[in-house]
Amino acid sequence: MGINPDVIARTGLELLAETGLDGLTMRLVADRLGVRAPTLYWHVKNKQHLLDAMAEVMFAEAVDGLEAPRRAEPWQDWVAGRARNLRRVLLRYRDGARVFAGTNLSGPDLPRAMELTLRTLVDAGFTLPDAARGFATLLHFTVGYTIEEQARRGEAYDTNPYRPEGLAESFDAARHPLAARAATEVFFRSDPDADFDDGLRMLLTGMAARLP
Repeated sequence: MGINPDVIARTGLELLAETGLDGLTMRLVADRLGVRAPTLYWHVKNKQHLLDAMAEVMFAEAVDGLEAPRRAEPWQDWVAGRARNLRRVLLRYRDGARVFAGTNLSGPDLPRAMELTLRTLVDAGFTLPDAARGFATLLHFTVGYTIEEQARRGEAYDTNPYRPEGLAESFDAARHPLAARAATEVFFRSDPDADFDDGLRMLLTGMAARLP
């Protein structure tokens, strides 16, 4: 098998299931590929460049087949669909959202996805600055939410602190009743899909308020 950035990135994504982001190293990737570590540096300069390449693979999966909205499709539905799809892809990989956050996407997928999103929003009546800020806000919400969602699996702990009994111990309902209820009934409830959609609706409602 030939070694190239795409092969290296996909190998890194496979290893995440075993090591998580904190345990992922260039040496482990090289060992899995059956090459010496210096060989990787011909294709990716360091771990950050490895993470960039891994993020490129995930984003390509998220926008595969991406097209403009169908005729009469509400802009809110189209934009929400893009956010949900990115979250689904990030959830496929252990620590996928942590890998994705802060990376530099330099391939053709991001500019095309951004152009389609901005065109959709501008056609809906947004100014370009509001469309751009809305795009960035939705992207950051999606990645940030998914980082927290994956953290709540507790894979970094011996005992998951997000389990219901752990939360009950962390929040004194007598002293902090609102915080205790929010933690157990809202923030850490067992339906992350519904929570994500609630957050999306709040953001999209706020965006719609900016329309002329």
